[in-house]
Amino acid sequence: MIKRILLGAFCMAQFSFAYAIEKPVASSFIPFSSEILPSQQIPKTVIIKTKKFKIRIDRQPNGKYLYQSWSANARLTSKPSMIISDGELIPDGSGGNYYFNFVNEGHTYQIWRNYLTDSASKAPYTLTVSNENDQEIVRQDGFVVKQ
Repeated sequence: MIKRILLGAFCMAQFSFAYAIEKPVASSFIPFSSEILPSQQIPKTVIIKTKKFKIRIDRQPNGKYLYQSWSANARLTSKPSMIISDGELIPDGSGGNYYFNFVNEGHTYQIWRNYLTDSASKAPYTLTVSNENDQEIVRQDGFVVKQ
């Protein structure tokens, strides 16, 4: 009886090895993706207030973004002092950071979303403005007024 059980176990092991399919080893390398993950939940509209500006960013039906800005003390119901259309959402690494990029008359306006930072006190958004020579002329931290 024991011989039959051992023989059966041995045969099963042999057949299992014979029909086993070699599976590729999962790589620890994660390829870079330029797409935003759904878990990041990028808002359709975000309103940010910096030291000198209120900025509203809206996702348009065509997938591009609209930038509107006012002085920090102005009401959002008033006419914006600047409107830039056709902005893009650009991922920054794999940690969830991203930025909105807008170009107007040679100046580049970027609103950075700071998820991963080297400081816990870092503002959730940063506005940077660069001139046509890529020299940064404005850098202001911003906080969400409405999302």
